[in-house]
Amino acid sequence: MSEKVYLVHDLIERLGNLVRADVRAVCHTSGVRPVQLEALHYLTQCNRYSDTPQAVAEYLGLTKGTVSQTLKVLEEKGLLKKRSDPFDKRVVHLAPTASGRRLVERIVPSDLLAMGIGKLSKSEQQATMEVLRLLLSSVQKANNLRTFAQCHSCRFNQKIDDGYLCELTQESLTADDVVLICREHQYSEKAVTGIEE
Repeated sequence: MSEKVYLVHDLIERLGNLVRADVRAVCHTSGVRPVQLEALHYLTQCNRYSDTPQAVAEYLGLTKGTVSQTLKVLEEKGLLKKRSDPFDKRVVHLAPTASGRRLVERIVPSDLLAMGIGKLSKSEQQATMEVLRLLLSSVQKANNLRTFAQCHSCRFNQKIDDGYLCELTQESLTADDVVLICREHQYSEKAVTGIEE
């Protein structure tokens, strides 16, 4: 493995450790565990195809058992609500309560990270975001992982006269829907490279 790979790994690991330590401290004073916050944060960003316990487990890279316990605690704390799918009673959909959303808004993003990004110029912020997005996409592609990205960058998303259409589900989407993340997302070539397919 090249020295650059080790350096990138070390940089990401160090940054991740700093952010996690900051979030852990705030979670402790808020009475939640970091994994509970991560699940809530995911659920504030995902669409109706991606708000299931299985999707939470896939997104967080955790076992179904760990996620099940996490969701149970969140529901007991009044931070999460569950509802059965109207078409398939075996499927459970999850949504943060108003209290759950307020908790996420208070903690995410990490103050430590926000202060660090705030020290960068606008062009440095943009360049950092683009490089991180490119690296994430590359890692996901190389390892055949789900992208869990916003619908507007998905190859299945089509603009139609009165909104959007998901060509995978054949369902209409609103402007609010296309900024949510989806478990079924697949990048269009243009979304990753800026070049039309």
